[in-house]
Amino acid sequence: MKKFQVAIILMLFITPIHSFAEPKPDMDVHFIDVGQGDSILIETPSGKTILIDGGPPEAGDKVVNYLKDKEIREIDLLIATHPDFDHIGGLVKVMKSIEVKQILDTGKVHLTRSFAKYVSEIRKQKIPTKIAKKNQRIRIDRELRIKVLNSQNDNNSNNESSIVLKISYDDIDFLLMGDVKMEQERSLMEKYDISADIIKVAHHGSDTSTSLAFLEYVKPQIAILTYRVGNDYGHPVERVIENLERIDANIYSTAAYGDVVIKTNGYDYFVFPKRSPSENILRKTS
Repeated sequence: MKKFQVAIILMLFITPIHSFAEPKPDMDVHFIDVGQGDSILIETPSGKTILIDGGPPEAGDKVVNYLKDKEIREIDLLIATHPDFDHIGGLVKVMKSIEVKQILDTGKVHLTRSFAKYVSEIRKQKIPTKIAKKNQRIRIDRELRIKVLNSQNDNNSNNESSIVLKISYDDIDFLLMGDVKMEQERSLMEKYDISADIIKVAHHGSDTSTSLAFLEYVKPQIAILTYRVGNDYGHPVERVIENLERIDANIYSTAAYGDVVIKTNGYDYFVFPKRSPSENILRKTS
């Protein structure tokens, strides 16, 4: 019932102009709760599957089970936004459990055990891997417009080289920010139309990104934050939450809501959180 109510409220908020449009197939975007990390599953309108990141190593089983629960037997495109362990760590388990057809990567080298295992599994399975380029268009579903807005720079850190994606399905736009910083946000504002209905907030809501000027430019209605309660980094910082509130964005965090699924037909969208924040309080007191 709670999920239905959330969906109906959002539908009424954004749909009046398109009430009589012909029905189109849905796209489901799953922000998987992997604790302190990122993992995003996209089921495209034509039935293709895109997995963006896999959370930290301990989240591998969660991601695999999530995919199997959705009866996903293969991943058409796996995108590793950058080589930090909280984004690629769980991908080793994914690659061992589910067929991956191709990978898009930053090309950054990271001298960590998680990265070594990630590269080793790619080589072992001989999975075709390409390096993301700025302005690259990812052609995996004719219904979607997917563009790479940020990618590797040899002089930048892993976070600064994060793959940033804008994914558009007709009138609905998603902006997935990886872990980029304010410098990259300024560059995106100068070069691209980055207005979007839904934003995956950069770097788990850390103080390195998500300026008010950037948010005012994007004008998102929905903001997704990915983090674990009680994490060691203080994510999300108060400034980021205040900025999101100042632009009247509806905030959904995986810490509070668990897995968050956004379903869209290109005209309307529905938000389906796995749980309500009040359930966290009940679980702590039980």
